[in-house]
Amino acid sequence: MGRAELAALRGRLAALPTLREGLAAAGFDARGTKRSLGQHFLFDLNLTDKIARSARAPGAPSDAALLGATVVEVGPGPGGLTRSLLAAGAEVVAVEKDERVAAVLASLVDAAEGRLTLHVDDALAVDWTALAPRGAIICANLPYNVATPLIVNWLTAPWPLWWRSATVMVQREVGARLVAAPGEDDYGRLAVLTGVRASATRLFDVPPSAFVPPPKVWSSVVRLDPSTASDAPVAMLEAVTAAAFGQRRKMLRSSLKTLTKDPEALLAEVGIMPTERAERVPVADFVRLAEAHAAMTARAKP
Repeated sequence: MGRAELAALRGRLAALPTLREGLAAAGFDARGTKRSLGQHFLFDLNLTDKIARSARAPGAPSDAALLGATVVEVGPGPGGLTRSLLAAGAEVVAVEKDERVAAVLASLVDAAEGRLTLHVDDALAVDWTALAPRGAIICANLPYNVATPLIVNWLTAPWPLWWRSATVMVQREVGARLVAAPGEDDYGRLAVLTGVRASATRLFDVPPSAFVPPPKVWSSVVRLDPSTASDAPVAMLEAVTAAAFGQRRKMLRSSLKTLTKDPEALLAEVGIMPTERAERVPVADFVRLAEAHAAMTARAKP
């Protein structure tokens, strides 16, 4: 897309009804969002523009932050962030589960003239590698009820990951868990998995008043950038961290008994004290534990 085409697209977007008007025209009351879908809509386009700019690739111009990029969005709602992504030059692939909301986006699909593809589907069930091209950018105000499993899905995809960055709005407590370091209260399985596959940065927080209807909690915008290399055994890592953090206040020699009959031998294999607790173990040591457990399991097979 050239600058002239982008300017024309922005003109069409500006001519659309406001987000509230679009919902009203479709007979959709924003106060009637489905709690079961974790819906909280953003109407502040200044905020959605800020989120879109945060997703840009290093060195991209701020006035066309996503020019030429394919962006995956989950739960577009009335399309506030979608408009900002399109205005930043992106080609958007959006997945929306609620058919009522998808109908609201019809005028935006028309205005985008082929640069917005809308899939009415369950984001937890779609095949992302088939839906989005390799190297796509993820940018979304994630529905609260699917945020963590979606992020885990994206982090555990085959290596190298199909996405090149993910800028997502999540509950602030989830954001804290994504960026937590060893020794911090929020450090756990999600932080370890994130640390293995990506670097995580919490960019800014968003108050409940920014949403309709307002949630009971603050939100955070977090950016994930995949690591340059990661061949860690992710499935085994998930098993190790599930055992270790399942009883996080216990020493590893006790908590890892749900994983192996001889946890002290496993810990000795990688030089971790059996009296250590999961909340203090660095990401790199969890990777070594997973690798050692995989090797010991393979040796034990007849």
